[in-house]
Amino acid sequence: MSIFPTTILLATDGSEEAQLAATTAADLAKSTGSELHLVHVGEMPLVYHPESHGYRAEYEEHEKEAQQLLEAEVERTKEAGATVAQAHLRMGRADARAVEEIVELAQSIDAGMIVMGSRGQGRLRRALLGSVSESVVRHAHCPVTIVRE
Repeated sequence: MSIFPTTILLATDGSEEAQLAATTAADLAKSTGSELHLVHVGEMPLVYHPESHGYRAEYEEHEKEAQQLLEAEVERTKEAGATVAQAHLRMGRADARAVEEIVELAQSIDAGMIVMGSRGQGRLRRALLGSVSESVVRHAHCPVTIVRE
């Protein structure tokens, strides 16, 4: 049994910290021979009205933007020298949903480690809203590496 993860999940949001996390995850995957997966949780429109004709188009636009961000992150990760086993797009309405999606995906692919950036929101905002990275650390079944600038 190895102490190194066989599967690493990189959670990305396109921020500068996420790009640093991508480099870190790529280096870890290469040096340990781990499989690398990427996930991005795109934001859904806040208000859901199924009967609203414009909602579906708005949702599809958000989904398209999220897919483009994910594809750009896959390319950056490949440029860092890592092979991406699979990219996963999830959609959620709030930070809490992003945490759930990341943690559930990590469990379903049996990730040995989650790597993600820290957005550095500031004390007040973090105290009021919480931090996605801190919540992932609390709820994940595996080690979580938080990358800061």
